[in-house]
Amino acid sequence: METTPNTQDRILLINKPLRWTSFDVVNKLRYILKMKKIGHAGTLDPLATGLLIICTGKMTKRIEEFMGQEKEYTGTLVLGQTTPSYDLETEVSEAKDISHVTFESISGVAKTLTGKLSQIPPVHSAIRIGGKRAYAFARKGKELELKPREVEVTEFEIIRYNQPEVTFRIVCSKGTYIRSLVRDMGEALGVGAYLSQLCRTRIGPYKLSNSIGVEEVTP
Repeated sequence: METTPNTQDRILLINKPLRWTSFDVVNKLRYILKMKKIGHAGTLDPLATGLLIICTGKMTKRIEEFMGQEKEYTGTLVLGQTTPSYDLETEVSEAKDISHVTFESISGVAKTLTGKLSQIPPVHSAIRIGGKRAYAFARKGKELELKPREVEVTEFEIIRYNQPEVTFRIVCSKGTYIRSLVRDMGEALGVGAYLSQLCRTRIGPYKLSNSIGVEEVTP
């Protein structure tokens, strides 16, 4: 945690709980701290956990700075099945045969998904389209065509393959959707994939190991 002489101006490193939205965390801390000027520096999906930087008071001026910093994630993907949201928010498809997929083939695809990439965000995402979130259209079954965006993946490390689950670590730029990388990996392997678990472990120099739970925050 960082503060100025004014205790209203703080940077809090929070470990976001599973199934909480980033805005849920902001609302809870707004109640605990009894203040309105508070925001987060980078959304985490409800099904993701990990580091969320919260800024209060004058520190909110640094939100864009934090959002632009490099991110690190660890997670698990499942091969042989897909979902419309690329994660467990939506229904899983029937399983495909993945007996031919090896650790080496997965690592090979991961290497092709590093560097500067043109990435299409998930339709089940918080991107605004005409003032509304993309997921609001997707949940109503409306067709969307999202424009690709340039992102950079510095590292895509395959840690373990315990069929059908793949454990990975990714270091990437602002705006990178891990769910989309997982989808692209599944397509490249010809078997499909979805994200089953995700944790943000670092934002720039700030680490999850230095974070606290929402309930540990005091005024």
